[in-house]
Amino acid sequence: MIKLLILCTGNSCRSQMAEGLLLSFSSNTKLYSAGTKPEKVNPFAIKAMAEIGIDISKNTSNHVDEYVNIDFDYVFTVCNNAKEICPIYPKAKQMIHHSFTDPADATGTEQEQLKVYVRVRNQLSDYFKAFAKNKLS
Repeated sequence: MIKLLILCTGNSCRSQMAEGLLLSFSSNTKLYSAGTKPEKVNPFAIKAMAEIGIDISKNTSNHVDEYVNIDFDYVFTVCNNAKEICPIYPKAKQMIHHSFTDPADATGTEQEQLKVYVRVRNQLSDYFKAFAKNKLS
């Protein structure tokens, strides 16, 4: 079983959506997500994922320190801040960085904000679907 950690700052949006997506792409993976400053899972992220039939409403935000003793095959940082704070994860076989726009910075009406979350969700989906196809199949 491949162990994979997705790191972000708040563990409330991008890393949560990526975890949900990867769970739908691969059954041979033990997935974790964490943040350097965890916050509550964002309701817009939950809505954006629900639109494609993935429920992350029961996910919790976790601190990166909770997983320091796990040997990960892959550790992803999905924001520049997490990469700067955790440039090396001691128990990772491979560190991979790809920064995605922070949808939590979206402004406007609820509909306008949700559009940003959906756009980031789709970018995460494309990226991690390609990763799963190449590395997890």
